[in-house]
This record gives sequence, structure tokens and C-alpha cells, in this order.
Amino acid sequence: MYANSSPIHSAQSGVHDQLAATVAKHAAHTFQKPVSSYNQSAFDDSIAAWRAAGSLPLILDAGCGVGLSTMHLAAQYPDHFVIGVDQSADRVGRNTLWSGPAAQPHNFIRIRADLVDYWRLLLAARIFPVRHYLLYPNPWPKIGQLSRRWHGHPVFPAIVALGGILECRSNWQIYVEECASALQQLTGLAVGCEPYLPAQPITPFEGKYLASGHQLWRCQVPLPSTSKA
Repeated sequence: MYANSSPIHSAQSGVHDQLAATVAKHAAHTFQKPVSSYNQSAFDDSIAAWRAAGSLPLILDAGCGVGLSTMHLAAQYPDHFVIGVDQSADRVGRNTLWSGPAAQPHNFIRIRADLVDYWRLLLAARIFPVRHYLLYPNPWPKIGQLSRRWHGHPVFPAIVALGGILECRSNWQIYVEECASALQQLTGLAVGCEPYLPAQPITPFEGKYLASGHQLWRCQVPLPSTSKA
């Protein structure tokens, strides 16, 4: 593991002063972007694989990259089914080597899809993950990039509506503080940002950041489920 990751630098020194207004605006309007056909097809394939496995409790690894975290989550929760989603065909298609303590788990699938569509398709199909991970998303640290961070994106209310235990991790404290603030604004739940030290890194970024001496941060909250199941 190369310990050469630079810390995140930003002119932003705290939670963005437009975050609350941005979250409120997106909560008041349904995001209407049309779903692309390739995302619909990827969604259909992944849900078919989940159902073929017995419709086990579902875990979503959002932005899974090469899928190492997807495999780790599948091993950690063998009685669940894990869907890892990433928009990069190159990352999803890599032959990721499994070096866990046991045989590679089989209760998972990695797919290439745009999460903006995938989240909304899950919600429209009323398929609700019991666990939902946002592991080291692109921080978009420039002040003018709030709308590119997931909590500042119009799709964020759909993420929250999916319910389940939502966990966000980052090596940029402000990202997690903003995510926690947006979650608290939409749910009324107390959500905090806390330092995080994993027993074992489960993503390449997590391992690289730790090896580079970065402090990791996490927020985790059990969201109210909109499922009637």
C-alpha cells in the first residue's frame, strides 16, 4: 500500500453556508431527470441476481470502485446480498483480488450504473436496503462544488427515503459533517461526525489514507424506513 496520498486542501473551513438552503430546496422538489436505458438495464440485471439469491436482506455499496468493499461487506454479512454500484466500467470490470481470511464470498454482484438513476430506481421499485454505504466519495472540496457532493445533490432526498442504516466515510471531516447535517435536517434525527479507525481497511482508498497518516471520519444513522414490509 503506497503511503503517498495528499491531504485534502480546501478554502472551505466548515459546513458550507448554503448547505441547509440547498437541502431544503431539493427536499421540496422531486428530481425529474429521465432514467437512461443502460441504467435501467443494469438495475434490472442486479435485481434479478438479488432475487435469484433468494431476495436476502439487501446491502448497497454505493460508489464501490473496484468492488473490494463489496466483497468485504458480503463476507461480513453472509446472510445478506450486497450490490456494489459504480459508474466506471473500468473499475467494475477489474479482476479484484480477494485476500480475506476465507474463500471469496459469492453473495454479491458488482454493476456499472449511474447512482443518480440507480437510487431512484430502487425507490420506485420499493426495494429498501437494510444497510447503505457511501465509502470515500469524491469530496469535491472547492467551495463552488457543493452540488457535486451527494448531500448537496438533488438526489439526496431519495437516498434518505431508501432508509436502512446509512454510513458515510471520508478522510475530509467537512464532508462527513455536511452529510450528518443534511441527514439531521431531513430526518430530525441526531447525526454526528466521529473519528473512525477500521479494524481492517475494506477499500483501497481506506487503506491508502490510513497508510498516509490521514484521520478518517464517519457518520452512521438508522434511517426511518418508508417500506411497509
